Amino acid sequence: MKNAVGALVASVAVIVAGWWWLGRPVAMPPVDVGAKIPCVSYAPFAADQTPLRDDTRVTAAQIEADLAQLAKVTNCVRTYSIEHGVDQVPAIAAKYGLKVLQGIWLSRLADKNRWQIDTAIALAKRHPDVIAAVIVGNEVLLRGELSAVQLGDFIREVKAAVPMPVTYADVWEFWLRYRDLVNAVDFVTVHILPYWEDFPIAADKAAAHTDDIRRQVAASFPGKDILIGEFGWPSAGRMREGALPSPSNQARVIQEVLALAARQNYRVNIIEAYDQPWKRLMEGTVGGHWGLIPADRSEPKFVLGAPVSDHPFWRWQAAGGAVLAFAVVAAARLRRRVASSLPPPVGTWASVFVLATVAGLMVPWTIALVPLESLGPGGWARWLALAALAGTTPIIAAAALAGGDRIAGFAAVVGGRLERTPDRLAFALGALAVVATLFAIQTALGLTFDARYRDFPFAPLSAAIIPLATVRLMAGAGRTGTGTAERLAAAILATASVYIVFNENYANWQALWVAALLLVLGVTLWRLPDGRS
Repeated sequence: MKNAVGALVASVAVIVAGWWWLGRPVAMPPVDVGAKIPCVSYAPFAADQTPLRDDTRVTAAQIEADLAQLAKVTNCVRTYSIEHGVDQVPAIAAKYGLKVLQGIWLSRLADKNRWQIDTAIALAKRHPDVIAAVIVGNEVLLRGELSAVQLGDFIREVKAAVPMPVTYADVWEFWLRYRDLVNAVDFVTVHILPYWEDFPIAADKAAAHTDDIRRQVAASFPGKDILIGEFGWPSAGRMREGALPSPSNQARVIQEVLALAARQNYRVNIIEAYDQPWKRLMEGTVGGHWGLIPADRSEPKFVLGAPVSDHPFWRWQAAGGAVLAFAVVAAARLRRRVASSLPPPVGTWASVFVLATVAGLMVPWTIALVPLESLGPGGWARWLALAALAGTTPIIAAAALAGGDRIAGFAAVVGGRLERTPDRLAFALGALAVVATLFAIQTALGLTFDARYRDFPFAPLSAAIIPLATVRLMAGAGRTGTGTAERLAAAILATASVYIVFNENYANWQALWVAALLLVLGVTLWRLPDGRS
């Protein structure tokens, strides 16, 4: 009893300290950016609305509610199209004193291009005091849907028809590639997104990188005003090399660039006003989390100058973690009562402490990731199954540790009736090992062959793999059979782990963490006792 209490107290202390550290508010640098953000990209789509469906129509009431909220944090909104009801924005913006950078969406569809241009010209003539500029095309050269000559013709047509300045928006590299286009525009609009660079930029270097690129573009086009038409940072999603999406990094990067722009007197438009869940279909979790305000239109994610927590509900997560730690220790204690005639394996309670601590830190983190990284019925099913695996494995593993039980091989779990083990704990652990292996292989192959938009499920895999590896380590050598399925899985996981590290770069701690877990599971499976073909 004394050992159990000691393991629980020590685990809870580490869990609470860990969640306090994860949830502590991160101080923002002292910056003077003014009372409002100069301009933000605005797409009005909420919940399950998407511009990818032709029948999507946003109502005037929805836009009015959005602009009333945005008027508190910005003086200007940038739109990208006039479809799906977005053509209502200028008239409503006038009610709230907002300026509009009116976008025209160009593509390879000639009829739609004509309709976009004609409608936007009419809007510009109708609202000359609201529409501050017209942006003819957005990254159409990047997408390869129009030639520079075609685009230039469209820009000149709009420029001749409207009274306000006209520009084109694209990533900065494409402006440097198509320099002659500068003769068609009144000012240059560049997109600088450090997270999405071919060589991603870490958050602490994003502001300096943005300023360097702006200076390079300005030097290439002397005499032309430069608008940074898109700059931002995601609050959630996978790391790219050293670029980590998080609430605190989003707040820090945006405020640093706004302060730099204010000091050096250049213009910046932040992408974007609201999280856009529909973008996750194309860009994964990170695509839906660039907004200053969540998709549910609740409070902004940060207040200028105020500290930001990456885990604002850390107290609840710490409390939940403590409950899980109690469940892990209780399972081990109950198992010891049943197996009291046998001496406990050496290091049992130290191992139970490890399992309880891993559960208390990783399972609440997993639960927080479920709504962030689940997309569609399949995504929700996968993440809920991962959460169930993460919550169950440490408890079963703790009971197994206390009784000296082993993990059953795959054949003893999924084989015929005569092959299955009668040991319930060994069977349960073996079944969990099979499920963990399937998830791990899915993760490994995804990150090997289609990695760009895939998340790193480090939290649920930690809560599942570390307990399995601990039980295997504490169980001793045992008998080892051929274990063809286990060894094949181990080979896949070990090979993928090496590739993931080299592909993602050593600066990506999420990738290193997942690769290490895959390797640990591979070693665990390779030496799984009592394996059969």
